[in-house]
Amino acid sequence: MNKVLSIALWAGISLIGALCFGVLALHTGERISAVWIVVAAVCIYMIAYRFYSKYIAYKVLGLDDNRATPAVVNNDGRDFVPTNKIVLFGHHFAAIAGAGPLVGPILAAQMGYLPGMIWIVVGVVLAGAVHDFTVLFVSMRRNGKSLGEIIKLELGKPVGTITMIGILGIMMLIIAILALVVVNALAESPWGLFTIAMTIPIAIYMGLHMRYLRPGRIGEASVIGFVLLLLALYYGRYVAEHESLSAIFTLSPLTLTYVMIAYGFVAAILPVWFLLAPRDYLSTFLKIGVIVLMAGGILIVRPDVQFGSVTHFIDGTGPVFSGQLFPFLFITIACGAISGFHALISSGTTPKMLEKESHARMVGYGSMLMESAVAVMALIAAVILTPGLYFSINVAPAGLGTMGVKDVAEAAAIAAHTISQWGFSISAEDILGVANEIGENSILSKTGGAPTFAIGLATIISQVPLFNAGSMAFWYHFAILFEALFILTAVDAGTRAGRFMVQDVLGNVYKPIGNIHSVFWGIVATLICVAGWGYVLYQGVTDPQGGVKSLWTLFGVSNQMLAGMALLTVIVVLVKMGKTKQAWVAILPAAWVLISTLYAGILKLLPANGEKVHDAVSHIALWQKFSAQAAEATDPILAERFATIATNNLINASLCALFMFVTCLVLVQCVRVCIRSLRGTNDIPLAETPYRKVSEFNNIASVH
Repeated sequence: MNKVLSIALWAGISLIGALCFGVLALHTGERISAVWIVVAAVCIYMIAYRFYSKYIAYKVLGLDDNRATPAVVNNDGRDFVPTNKIVLFGHHFAAIAGAGPLVGPILAAQMGYLPGMIWIVVGVVLAGAVHDFTVLFVSMRRNGKSLGEIIKLELGKPVGTITMIGILGIMMLIIAILALVVVNALAESPWGLFTIAMTIPIAIYMGLHMRYLRPGRIGEASVIGFVLLLLALYYGRYVAEHESLSAIFTLSPLTLTYVMIAYGFVAAILPVWFLLAPRDYLSTFLKIGVIVLMAGGILIVRPDVQFGSVTHFIDGTGPVFSGQLFPFLFITIACGAISGFHALISSGTTPKMLEKESHARMVGYGSMLMESAVAVMALIAAVILTPGLYFSINVAPAGLGTMGVKDVAEAAAIAAHTISQWGFSISAEDILGVANEIGENSILSKTGGAPTFAIGLATIISQVPLFNAGSMAFWYHFAILFEALFILTAVDAGTRAGRFMVQDVLGNVYKPIGNIHSVFWGIVATLICVAGWGYVLYQGVTDPQGGVKSLWTLFGVSNQMLAGMALLTVIVVLVKMGKTKQAWVAILPAAWVLISTLYAGILKLLPANGEKVHDAVSHIALWQKFSAQAAEATDPILAERFATIATNNLINASLCALFMFVTCLVLVQCVRVCIRSLRGTNDIPLAETPYRKVSEFNNIASVH
């Protein structure tokens, strides 16, 4: 009877999901409710987790709860700690959920809601969640080693060492993009900056409270911190309205860049308990709260989607980012469907905390499904806005024609005229009205995705019966706080992880640098890491075309290449394990990711050929174009502006070429090792740790 009910239940879920997906794909009317998107996504996630993840767990990977995990074998109460799977799920999700699932889908919305929604949902099921789950498994079976160390073991030391350099470069680019999103959201926003600034003393107090005042009272400190956070958010309005205080917290993007760089360095060298850990608690509260809040708001308000299913910008001429639907939609969405950055979290940290092998399914596959759900909500936040409003927020000043215009009303009029020429209706009064509603001076060119998500969330929540329209400003800044806080957490953690990578790479050249316990070399490595991502951040902020437009697709390419390298490593491991027939679960996403990213990388390195879209996508073409314009310009200001754009694109092209070289190197070695393994002539054996039964270890209790 139970089996019949189970079949009926899953058949019903499948039918509902198929119905919702069909409505979204075939809808030709003017408006459609966002609820269809939410229900379709949830149904597909449920089916994927119940059936596909179970197939991978037991038919492909062969998870065995009788086999002791690294946490059980090495239980030291510090790095290796058997942890309750619910607690570990939350920890892992907090670590992987950064700016990517919020920014990528919002930028991709310029092509319509349907292409992005399909890739976010289908991509995570077949690629992203598989990537996270399998990398977590591979690391777990190698005593919790990092991705770079695993590549050294499974593909050989020379390839592994070169790959580590590539991974370090990708990490610096990722941190810079995260910081750029924060800078764009908080620049010229005294309310937002004050609230975020207050999280530093709040987090420090929480750290002191848990360590000295009331040791071990994590829940108590978290509640105090959350209340103080809401007070800071509430009083931020009065700071913004106070003439003197407002001046202090109103910073230009460039000034805020220097503040971010200094902050990143200091935060990375402070003890973890002092700032990083307490801020993790705060950001986890906000992440869970905002996800639940937005999902509930969508179901209650049932907002209409204002965008068409597909827009004419699939031809690559979009003003938010350049590039045709293939491959640039998949590159732009990035973390919402698959993220190489997650491989760095799924190896090294999380595998050291798994209590049982079977928990890897929920933690690895399940957490990525949750992140994809965040991406779906971000997409909804963008497409419930009118296209005119969306483009006024997400297009850089150069695209709107407002470069150098200081008067807000004049800039709004110019932007409205420009957007109307693209076929989307909006007036200057509409632009100024939204800015006034959210308590900001202007919403023009607030690129980076965070402001769009915040306005979308505020639009939904302010329509919930418990709240009124006057709450738009509060909910906007609440969303900005939510985004900035957990992005800053990623900047903190990323810089700290980058420090260890620098020491690992340079330790091969000069051994003392590799000593992670050395305070001096730790500071030096942190300086190198911060200098790397700080320069890329500076480049993005000073780029006249808008840093997000120039850097986000490069970030997407490099991030997907990292995912490709991780999946190639998984393929090698599966072949060595004798699972060649089942290796398709990794080969399928690896092939798609590598084809799309390497193709995108090639397009970014081709010289100019006179085609509009091609020349707008290629870093080399843009370097050629703006170098020539800089040489011909008679106005010194224009010449400097063109030279800056040219230099930035040359740097971006160099980074893209480096990442492509490393990826191709790993691909060639992967094919070589797999062929030799199948022939029985492989000289690099499977590096799996010896099998040890859980029963060998007594008194192992999980952390709850």
